[in-house]
Amino acid sequence: MKLPELQIGELTARLPIVQGGMGVGISLSRLAAAVAKAGGVGIISGVQIGFREPDFARDPVAANLRAIGKELRKAREACPSGVIGFNFMSVMKNYELYVREAIRCGADLIVSGAGLPFSLPRLAEGTRAKIVPIVSSARACRLIVGKWLRQGRLPDAVVVEGPLAGGHLGFKYPEMAGGTFPPLEDCLTEVREYLDTVEAKQHTRIPVIAGGGLASHADVCRMLELGAAGVQLGTRFVVTEECDACRAYKQAYLNAGAEDIRIIKSPVGLAARAINNPFLQQVEEQGRIPPARCYGCMDTCSPAETKYCISRALFDAAQDGSGLIFCGAGAANVQELTTVPKLMAELSGEPL
Repeated sequence: MKLPELQIGELTARLPIVQGGMGVGISLSRLAAAVAKAGGVGIISGVQIGFREPDFARDPVAANLRAIGKELRKAREACPSGVIGFNFMSVMKNYELYVREAIRCGADLIVSGAGLPFSLPRLAEGTRAKIVPIVSSARACRLIVGKWLRQGRLPDAVVVEGPLAGGHLGFKYPEMAGGTFPPLEDCLTEVREYLDTVEAKQHTRIPVIAGGGLASHADVCRMLELGAAGVQLGTRFVVTEECDACRAYKQAYLNAGAEDIRIIKSPVGLAARAINNPFLQQVEEQGRIPPARCYGCMDTCSPAETKYCISRALFDAAQDGSGLIFCGAGAANVQELTTVPKLMAELSGEPL
């Protein structure tokens, strides 16, 4: 099957493949630019993006704001004409400040999940930036669309993220732990059916991008046949030369078996999927790893009560593979390091 272009407003990607935003420090300028250059949509994770800046410990907000511009400039230099955006968790502290900065710096789109990004239309008002919420159900989509319509805006696209995705998930912990979650196909169908009614009333088009557990050209084709306009992948992009994570992080994916992939309850309060490693084992054995300091990343986090500092755990993972390593359900199936051009050719069914 020859894949169609992905159209999000006036943005056009030659291939309907979106690289998922992965933080902290996993999808930055290098990976996003490589995906955009290969014809897809590259996404920089804006979560604690300035963690490598020299003043981060002293002033994380200033470091993050500076890094947003630096990473986007580097991506644009490597791929001047590709589609490049940012992913921000809506539960982040200073969320509005960071989103505004990414838009000011020229991000093509803002993808936002891990909560309900009700304020996004206001933040993007009067700009060319496209806004794309991440949902896991028609109910969440309905809530967002209702709030956004009252602000005079509709989503430019919607990402439907299913239960096999990596990192924080839009499903309750008991569902994930018990395996009682609905499949991505059902989530996609119900969101697409709801948006069909919105499109008919508003005389517009809202493309749906399906993600979570997708890994092959056949998976891409199946989602398109079910009504998706594009797909989102994260796990397979981790094991590419261009991924911004350290080699130890990538090796953890290559070494992981099905028995190593766990559903955890994140300090953020959401269910999440991660690779079992000494860090998670230590958390389980000790019950809690008291934070040495607070980076002020989440309004919902209490340093005196949290099981561990999620920022510190993600910094360590990105830098040396020793912390919290998020992954999708398909991590056990990745067995070799590849490159973005090779992976994009495989996913699209086109010759390299």
